[in-house]
Amino acid sequence: MKKLLSMMGLGAAAMMPSLAMAAAPAVADKADNAFMMICTALVLFMTVPGVALFYGGLLRSKNVLSMLTQVMVTFALVCVLWMLYGYSLAFSEGNAFFGGFQTALLKGITVDSLSGTFAQFIHVAFQCSFACITVALIVGGFAERVRFSAVLIFTVIWLTFSYLPIAHMVWGGGFLAADGALDFAGGTVVHINAAIAGLVGAYLLGKRAGFGKEAFKPHNLPMVFTGASILYVGWFGFNAGSASAANGIAALAFLNTVMATAGAILSWVLVEWMVRGKPSLLGACSGCIAGLVAITPAAGYVGVGGALIIGLVGGVAGLWGVVMLKRWLHADDTCDVFGVHGVCGITGCILTGVFTSSSLGGVGYAEGVTMGHQVWVQLFSVGLTLVWSGVVAFIGYKIADMVVGLRVPEEQEREGLDVNSHGENAYNQ
Repeated sequence: MKKLLSMMGLGAAAMMPSLAMAAAPAVADKADNAFMMICTALVLFMTVPGVALFYGGLLRSKNVLSMLTQVMVTFALVCVLWMLYGYSLAFSEGNAFFGGFQTALLKGITVDSLSGTFAQFIHVAFQCSFACITVALIVGGFAERVRFSAVLIFTVIWLTFSYLPIAHMVWGGGFLAADGALDFAGGTVVHINAAIAGLVGAYLLGKRAGFGKEAFKPHNLPMVFTGASILYVGWFGFNAGSASAANGIAALAFLNTVMATAGAILSWVLVEWMVRGKPSLLGACSGCIAGLVAITPAAGYVGVGGALIIGLVGGVAGLWGVVMLKRWLHADDTCDVFGVHGVCGITGCILTGVFTSSSLGGVGYAEGVTMGHQVWVQLFSVGLTLVWSGVVAFIGYKIADMVVGLRVPEEQEREGLDVNSHGENAYNQ
C-alpha cells in the first residue's frame, strides 16, 4: 500500500493517526484544518437533516415524525458513545479486530495533538459523523413498526460490536487494511455494514400491517427531493474529506463524486423510463443516492472515466435492487436500505478493484498486486462485512426484543407511530 499512500498524500495514513505520526513528525496545516472542519460539518449535515428528510418523505404521513426522532436521537446517542469509547476502539492500536482503550474518553488527546496535518479533535469529529450516519441509515429498513426504545438498545449493541470493529479493520490498521482492502470513504464500513443490518431488521420485525394489500406510497416527494439534495451536497465532505488533506486526491474524489452521481441519475431514470414508460422524481432521487453510494469506496482511487462507469452501473444496479431483488428477498425493507446501499455498495467495492488499475485511469495498485487479486480482496471484504454485521445485528435485535420488544402492537402501528410513540402529529389541521 506504500504506493497508494504516497499518491494520496496523507489519505489513509491520516485515518490511522498512530501509524501516521509514528512514520514522521507531523506539522499542522491551517488549510487542512479548515478543510476537514468543513467536511465534518457537511457529513453531519447529511444525517440531520439529510437522511431524516429523505427517509421521512418516503414514509406515510402518520410516521414521519417517528423517523425524524429516531435519526435525531440515535445521532446524539452515537456521538456520546463515540466520545466514551468508540473512537478509541476504532482508531487506537489494538489487535486485528478491535483497537484498545488508550483514548477512551479522549484521554491523551489535547489541542496540540495531530492526525496527519490537522488537529486530532477534528479527526474524532469527522469519524464520529461517519458513525452517526451509518446508524441513521439502518433505521430506514424497519421503519413504521419498530419500538423506539428497541432502536436505542440496538444502536448501542450494533455500534459497539459491528461498526467499531469493521472501522478498525478497514481504517484503523486492522485485519482488512493489512489484507489490502480498498475502501476510500465507507463502502464496507458505512453502506454494506448498515444495509445488511437494516435487512436483518426488516426480516425480524416482519412486514408492515397491510403490506402487499394496501398502497404504501411516499407521503411527501418534495421532502424526499430536499433530503436527497442535502445528501448530494454533504457527500462532498464524505468523499473529499476522506483524503484527510486539501490536496489533489481530495479534488479527484470531489470530481469523481460529481460524475458518478450524474451517471447514476441518468442510468436509473432512463431504464425506469424504458421499463415503466415515465421518468419519476423518486427515480432521479434514488439514482442520486445510488451513484453516491457506488462511488464512495472508489472516490480517491479511480480516474474520472472509471467513476462515470461506476455511476452508470450503480444506477442500474440500484434500480434492480429495489425492484427485482426486493421481490426475491420477500422483505419489507421500508426505505430500500439494502436495495440501494447494499447493492450499490457491493457494486462500488468490487468495481474499485477494477478501476483502481493505472491502465484504466486509476492511481494504481500496491506493488505486486494484480487486478484479479485486488478484486478478490474486495470480494472478501464485502463478504466479511455482510457476515459480521448480519450476525451482530441479529443478536442486537434479539436482545432488544427480549428487553423491551421490537415491534409496536398492530393497533398502534395502524394508527401511526407519531401519535402513539411520540404524542405528536406532523401535520396539524
